Formats: sequence, structure tokens, C-alpha cells
Amino acid sequence: MEFKLKAEKREKNEKLTPDYIPAILYGKGVENQNLKLKKVDFEKIYSAAGESNLIDLDFGTGALKVLIKDTQRDVLKYTFTHVDFYQVNMKEKVTTEIPFEFVGEAKAVRELGGMLMREMDSIEVECLPSDLVDHIDVDLSVLATFDDVITVADLALPAGFELKRNNPEDLVAKVIEPKVQEVEEEKPAEETVEAAAPTEDKEKEKEEEKK
Repeated sequence: MEFKLKAEKREKNEKLTPDYIPAILYGKGVENQNLKLKKVDFEKIYSAAGESNLIDLDFGTGALKVLIKDTQRDVLKYTFTHVDFYQVNMKEKVTTEIPFEFVGEAKAVRELGGMLMREMDSIEVECLPSDLVDHIDVDLSVLATFDDVITVADLALPAGFELKRNNPEDLVAKVIEPKVQEVEEEKPAEETVEAAAPTEDKEKEKEEEKK
């Protein structure tokens, strides 16, 4: 699937309207470019392409192959406030994060009542731009017991992928046993009444003896 995005050159210190987002384009051996993007267009592309798909970015000089390298958001509104694009060389490897897509159902959750713990949501890899993929599947159906785990070594990584930050033994997902809460049983109210009854009877007997 191809992702296309249009941009415009941005003048230094140019004030943008709320409809636009400032951006910068950089890359190995290329001149940095200050850009501006229509907010609605970028949000659509980011939602579909994320940071692991190539984007054809055109700002008037022809489409360039880029990756979204970084984004900044407003702390309160969580809207985009800045975007970094990295222009790739199709013959040189790039380093990026590939998100996981968890598929299947863990038997240890369905039948044993366990709780699924996802320790990672993505993985950092190095590969040629042409080898990039949308996501990597993580099959949860292999988690049949509380002893089963999924590590990075268990993932089916595409050809040409090389791990960067993670190790093969790093944990991706597991299922933990449910916590059992012990509830202290309260004594029935009847027992208290019955226990108090003999004391009351003895007091009555003492009063009658005095008479």
C-alpha cells in the first residue's frame, strides 16, 4: 500500500494557523527542509502508516521516500505540534520500531482464568526500507499454561530484519495466575444471641433466690 502526503515549504519563524503543523525533513547527505503540513492530512497518514511505513512526501520538488522519525504532541490536547521526517536511501538500512499485532486467544486466559500480560508493544529493528512491514504478528494461542511465555526469539521476524535494542530472550507476553482473595467469615448473629442467653438466665436465678 502506498502512502502519499503533501507538504509546503515553511519560512523561518513563520507563524502557522491551527490548521497546520510545523515539520522538518532531514537525512543523510541531504539538506534540512522546514515544512508545514495540513493537520487533517497528516493525522490520516499517521493513523494508517505509523512510523514503520514509507511515505511519499511531496513539497513541490517531487515525491521523496521518508519515514516519520518522531512526533511531538500537546500535553493536554494530545494533538500533533511537530513532526520529524527522515529521508531514506533505498539502498541503505534504516532503524525503526515495528509494532506488534496480538492475534489468537491464550488458552490459559480462556480456560484457566489467567490475566494476559503484554511486556512489549513493538520491537526495534534494522532493515532495508523495502523490507519494512506494517506490523509483526504475535500468536497468543501458544500460551496454554501459566508456565508458557513468548519471547523475542519466538517471533517470526521477516527476512532481512536485525534486532537492535532487544535481545532474543526478552519477554513479549505471558499469562499470570489470578489472585485469590481470602475473605474472613463472620460468625452468624444467632451464635452471639445463644451465647448470651445462659448469662441472662443465671442472673434471673440469682434474683429469685434473694427473694
